[in-house]
Amino acid sequence: MRALEPLSEEEFLASYWERRPFVAARGEAGRFDDLLSEADVERIVCATGVRYPAFRLIREDAKLDPVDYTVDLPWRPSPFTGTIDLDRVLAEWEAGATIVLQGLHLHWPPLSEFCRELEQALGHPAQANAYYSPRSAQGLPIHHDTHEVFSLQVAGEKRWLVYEPVLELPLKDQRYRSELGAPGEPVLDVTLRPGDALYLPRGWLHQAMTSASDALHITVGVNVWTWLDAVRAALETCADDVEFRRAVQPGATDVPARLLARLNEQLGPEDVRRRQRRRLLRSRRPVREGQIRSLRALESLTVDTPVERRRTVFAELAEKDGAVSLAFEGKQVVVPAHAREELEAAAAEDGRFRPRDLPGELDEAGRLVLVRRLVREGFLRVSD
Repeated sequence: MRALEPLSEEEFLASYWERRPFVAARGEAGRFDDLLSEADVERIVCATGVRYPAFRLIREDAKLDPVDYTVDLPWRPSPFTGTIDLDRVLAEWEAGATIVLQGLHLHWPPLSEFCRELEQALGHPAQANAYYSPRSAQGLPIHHDTHEVFSLQVAGEKRWLVYEPVLELPLKDQRYRSELGAPGEPVLDVTLRPGDALYLPRGWLHQAMTSASDALHITVGVNVWTWLDAVRAALETCADDVEFRRAVQPGATDVPARLLARLNEQLGPEDVRRRQRRRLLRSRRPVREGQIRSLRALESLTVDTPVERRRTVFAELAEKDGAVSLAFEGKQVVVPAHAREELEAAAAEDGRFRPRDLPGELDEAGRLVLVRRLVREGFLRVSD
């Protein structure tokens, strides 16, 4: 098992794609504070009126029901349901319960942006939770996750025991249960300190315990596109083939060779990559910090106004009925073919640029129309 040491980018990618655990010890307290700090957690829990399921409590030795630590606040026309009962939550935390902040990629901008950048690097959807455990506590018993996990230690120390899988590469509905088999001896026993990171492929059994200090860590989950997903997606494209719609004859024992051949045609490397990419593009929700300011800035936009592509957006260009389409965040922006060069340049830019700087044949008015559209749709932003 890898010793505690920093990993190069090449080592990280090798471990990730080979689906083997690794630990990266940085020895950098505060390394992850820009994503979520202890002060951030205290503010969210103690001062914001956070609501379930954006938070929950877990404890290894007890089942904690959300109705016991949430309250409904009266409001018109509808009450705020599932609001944190702060005194009860803090009492449970002091008694050993872990506070879990869930779905932070949906409502905490630093982790929204972090997960989006990770999605662009790996090509799979990412999500983020945080676990704030009191000293000498354990939130969950031994279990496996059905997605890839990156654990980022923010504060305090947490001891991780990792075991070989009893079910290799489980799917989303294949959660760990005792009938699958008991864990063997730990293959990794490591204490993470602030700035350290741990990667666990799905299926590796693990448990985490705090030490003499309170501990906060972020788990970033990656939901990978499997060959099962690829085959299902390819099979859906065969619905327009009448041969696939025929009834299975009584006594049939083999799938007709022509059907298998057609399915195989839909599983070429480029077809699989394209469907995976499109699923990712369709499912990404908007992350548009500063969008209201950008919309107001359109009123004074000129060909010399600096704009930039949002870091949280990734897209795909394609031909569509003689025009050019830009697909991102579940929608398509379609422009005439004569604006192709300008659109391609805007999509390829990594830094700030001015509408005037775009290549192509559009005049100044045409460039402003295009850039305004891309800002309004959330692909570009007006630079601060």
